[in-house]
Amino acid sequence: MIFLKDIFNLFFPEVCLCCNEHLVNNEITICLSCRHDLPLTNFSFEEGNLAEKSFYGKIPIENTTALFYFTKKGNVQQLIHELKYNKQQQVGNFIGNWLGDEIAKSNRFKDLDYIIPVPLHRDKLRSRGYNQVTTFGESLAKKLNVTYNSTTLVKISSTKTQTKKLRLDRWKNVQELFFVQNNVNLENKHILLIDDIITTGATLEACCNAFNKIEGLKISIACMAYTK
Repeated sequence: MIFLKDIFNLFFPEVCLCCNEHLVNNEITICLSCRHDLPLTNFSFEEGNLAEKSFYGKIPIENTTALFYFTKKGNVQQLIHELKYNKQQQVGNFIGNWLGDEIAKSNRFKDLDYIIPVPLHRDKLRSRGYNQVTTFGESLAKKLNVTYNSTTLVKISSTKTQTKKLRLDRWKNVQELFFVQNNVNLENKHILLIDDIITTGATLEACCNAFNKIEGLKISIACMAYTK
C-alpha cells in the first residue's frame, strides 16, 4: 500500500541537512553517516568539563553541558546555520531530543523546575520570525518533564551580532541587556538556561546576572554546541 508520504517523498525527497544526500527510511534530519561524524562532547556525564570551567570565577553555575563541539565549516555549524537562518526548526527537535536523553541518563541535572531560553530582542524576533532555540528547548522540556518558560527572561536592548567580537567586546556588549519579569516565582527554584552555542559565555553570563537578585535560585546551562 502506497501512503501519501511515500508519494510526496518520491517527488520531493528529504535530504540530509549536512551533506544534501537523500535520507532513507528511519533517517531524520541528517543521514546516519553524518550523524556518526558529529563531534560529541559527553559533557553531560563529566563534572568540571570545559564548558563548566569557562564560567569558573564569573558566575555560580550548578552544571553545564553542550551536546557537540563546534568547529568552523563543520557539520555542527551547518546544522545550526540551517536552524538559525533557513527555518529548519526540526534541527532543534533533533538536538533537543538527543541532549534530553543524555541529560536524563546523567543524573547531574536533578530537580529542574524550568527551562528558560536566552531570548531574542523583539526586533530580531520580528524579523526572523522565531527564536532558534525554541524547538530545542521544547524538546528538552518534554524529554525531562520540565516546564518550558519563554516569557520570564527578556532582552531589552538590541545588539549587533557577537560572532566576530573579541571576548572583552562581547562582555561589554551584553551587560545589562536582559531583564527578568516577575511573572513566575523563581525563589529556591532550579532553572536550565539554554542557548545555541557557548563561545565566550558572555551572553549566558549576562543572563545569569539578570537573575542574581532572586533568593535561592540555582542555574544550570545546556547548549547545542561548545566552541573550544
